[in-house]
Amino acid sequence: MKLAVITYQDRGAYAVETVPDEDKLLSEILDSLSIEYQFEIWSDESVKWQQYDMLLLKSPWDYFDYFPKFAYWCEQIQSLGIPVLNDLRTVLWNSKKSYLLEIQQAGLGVVPTKLIPMGDVKELVRIVDNSGSDSQFVIKPAISGGSKNTLKFALHEFADLLPTLGKWLSVENYLLQPFVPEIERVGEYSYIYFNGKFSHALLKKASPGEFRVQHFFGGTIHSLEPGADELASINPYIEHFAISTLYARVDGVWRDGVFLLMELELIEPYLFLYTHPQAMDNYRSAIKARLQVSA
Repeated sequence: MKLAVITYQDRGAYAVETVPDEDKLLSEILDSLSIEYQFEIWSDESVKWQQYDMLLLKSPWDYFDYFPKFAYWCEQIQSLGIPVLNDLRTVLWNSKKSYLLEIQQAGLGVVPTKLIPMGDVKELVRIVDNSGSDSQFVIKPAISGGSKNTLKFALHEFADLLPTLGKWLSVENYLLQPFVPEIERVGEYSYIYFNGKFSHALLKKASPGEFRVQHFFGGTIHSLEPGADELASINPYIEHFAISTLYARVDGVWRDGVFLLMELELIEPYLFLYTHPQAMDNYRSAIKARLQVSA
């Protein structure tokens, strides 16, 4: 078994020093399993991918910045028939956040989401103008990560923001959602699964005055132990849309006892392995099972 672990060009762009480098933690796991592996940058055109028996997506954190190139790379790997964790069909589906509409249509709880097609400023204006006077919104690209071009705004701010939003919409599709105040009041929950089985969970809290919970925006991480009833609400997202994945992270909020999905992360999620004693062992066991090694 010769494995390529997929990363990205600029390791510093989305990483911070406040959390452990999970590429290093993955290296420890692979070393303990006596796996021959090499970190490879997905966009490096000099890589001879045919030499590898399998690819493991770990930190291609800039894929959304170069999405046409990333989609082409996925097609190349698929044409070579090299197995990838997670599977590239799942990755390409998950790369467009319009997948939230599909999950919504399946009857699972999702923060209500509207697709604003590229260039359709009139549709954006129509939706916002038909909302209540105290409405707040979050708008984000349909292909993005790390809160790139993600903006929270109130109805009274819309007119001033419209030139900027129009410029953004001129180049790509966007999603519009109502702002969920539980994000600021409580935080965003994350549930991590390996090989379709629950591993660990945490609560991400935004810093004062911020709605984005990512650690590179000053967010803080708090481990938690969800109950059986809580997981009974989360498991269907995995069972219906991510059962075959090596790793999956279900992000969302709880409102009046109902879970509302914000993201189903199946491409390159940070797995928060340091937050629970069993997380590293769970990850190692899942990789061992997928790579079918006896170590």
